[in-house]
Order: sequence, then structure tokens, then C-alpha cells
Amino acid sequence: MKRSLEQRLQDGPVICGEGYLFELERRGYLQAGSFVPEVALDNPQALKQTYRDYMLAGSDVVLAFTYNAHREKMRIIGKEDLLEPLNRQAIRLAKDVAKEHPEEEALVAGNISNTNLFNPEDPQSIESVRSMFAEMVGWCKDEGVDFINGETFYYYEEAKIALEEITKQGIPAVITFGLMGENVLRDGYSVEEACRLLEGQGALVVGMNCFRGPATMQPYVEKIRQTVDGYVGALPIPYRTSEDHPTFFNLPDGGCACSLPTDTTFPTSLDPLYCNRYELAQWAKEAHDIGVNYIGLCCGASPSMLREVAETVGRTAINSTYSPDMEKHFLFGTDNTLQPHITSYKAKA
Repeated sequence: MKRSLEQRLQDGPVICGEGYLFELERRGYLQAGSFVPEVALDNPQALKQTYRDYMLAGSDVVLAFTYNAHREKMRIIGKEDLLEPLNRQAIRLAKDVAKEHPEEEALVAGNISNTNLFNPEDPQSIESVRSMFAEMVGWCKDEGVDFINGETFYYYEEAKIALEEITKQGIPAVITFGLMGENVLRDGYSVEEACRLLEGQGALVVGMNCFRGPATMQPYVEKIRQTVDGYVGALPIPYRTSEDHPTFFNLPDGGCACSLPTDTTFPTSLDPLYCNRYELAQWAKEAHDIGVNYIGLCCGASPSMLREVAETVGRTAINSTYSPDMEKHFLFGTDNTLQPHITSYKAKA
């Protein structure tokens, strides 16, 4: 039998590949802007291949792609009738792929997320959010997920509701926050205090995901690690955020030579602002060294980036066989059978 999430956490770091939202948009199967995962119904084979690519790159988890697949978002795009079929299909596809892992069946995680509806001053919105989470968690329970990942919350109180609904169903919970440029959650809690509270309420893993790159997420991850006793998760975006621009929502691109269709580089013009895989590896080492247990990448991540993270913390991915090896490169290789009249050009190339 496959090990549970808690068992794997006890044995060492767990790798979780996220980033499907941007990756599937990049592959041409998802609309930027609305960012609704209709791909589960429209192109299930494309979604399965994306799941597969992240799993083979080192992810211990196949995260069902139901981010934004909640009733409020489906209402906005006028497709509430697709809500339940989409959620169930995304989980079933994830389960199919998880069984393909050649060494140990991958974990399957359900997924609920920020609703963009929650308003602490509006009791009706609070009840609507609870109802939305309850139905999604119920479908996760029916479909037999191993745990539920509640993510990208920027209100503590919304995350608390998510945890309550997950706990009611007896399912392990990973809860992570998206911290905006205010550097506190929207209802005034520090992210480390919110994580401490959720840990006390039964979350198996607490931490952060999305919005921030390694440089501007790591200081807060360190605070969380110092504040909580249990397992800590960190899944940054792979972009070069800075103190002046701590999230990817307003990252400038000083080298851009064209006019952009949006006011900022987010979400479709972020390409020049990527961290390279070695910067991500450096972050992964720092996170692992301070005791982060649940490690991954979020929006913008590619499988090769995730593989670098996994290898950095001591894991060998199925697709590590394709990790870079420059020994036989025609120009930069060191193999003594390469043509010296070509390799001599490397200083001038």
C-alpha cells in the first residue's frame, strides 16, 4: 500500500508540483484571464499529460486541477452546470496518472482555493464561501483523495473555513497562504500567526504558496518555521520578485521593447522575469536546510524546474535520467572524443 502524506513527511521532504494554471495556458489549453480549468472536460488527455510530466519530474503528489473550479468562478463565466463534472473529472484523471508511477503510487490531492468572494464584513459571503468549500470537499471525499490542498488564501478567516470543512470529512489538510504586497493577510494577521493558529486547529501542513518568488517568500517561510512545531510547506512562483515588487502582480520589465496589452507584465508577459533553475535550486536548499518539509513550485513552474528542486533536496526523479549532462556537448563538452577544432571555438562562440 502506498504511504500516506504524513508517513512520507516523516520519512523526508515531500515534493509537490503545482503550476498547472500557467503551464496549461502556455501549452494552449487554458484561457489567461478567467483562468478556469475547463481543460479537465475539454482536453482531458492534455491535463493527464501535464499531471504526468510533473509527477515524473519528481512530484510525490498529483494535485487535482480544480483551482478556480468553485461556484463563484463558474458563475462568473456562466458555466455553473459544469461545476461538479469538472471537479470529479479532474480528480479521476489525477487518480489515473498517480497509479502510473513506476516506483510508488503518487498521492492524489484534492484542491480548494481562494474564492475572491470572501468578505469578513459580509455574513452572506462567509456562508457562501463555506457552502462552496463544503461541496468541493464532499466531491473530494466521494472520489477518495489522499488529502486536500487548500491554497492561496489571503484571508486567515477564509483559510480557517476551508480547514473546518476539510476536517469535518476526516481528510488530512495542507493549508497555504498567498501573501500580497501588504506583507500581512488582508484581515490583519501575520502569515506566521495564521499558520500557528491553523496548525492548532488540525492542519497537517501549513505554509505559503504563489504570489511571491523565492527571494520575497523565504523570509516569511523562515518566520513560519520558527513559529510552528509541525510540517511547513513552501511553494513560490519561479519569478524574480524583489523588495520593491514582492509579488508577480506588478513586476516591471525594463527591457521590454513593445507595448503590453495589460497594465503590467502579469499574467502573460512574465517570461523575461523567470528565475533560472539554479536559482530555484539554491532556494530549495535554503528551504530544506531550515526544515521546510513540503516543497514545490507554483504558477509559472515547468517540470524541469521542479526536477531541479527535487534533486537539490536529495530526491531522484523518474525523469532525472534527462537531467543536464554537458560532457558530450559539441562545444562545451569535456569528452576526449569530441572534435578539438570545434571545442576550441567555445571561447569565441
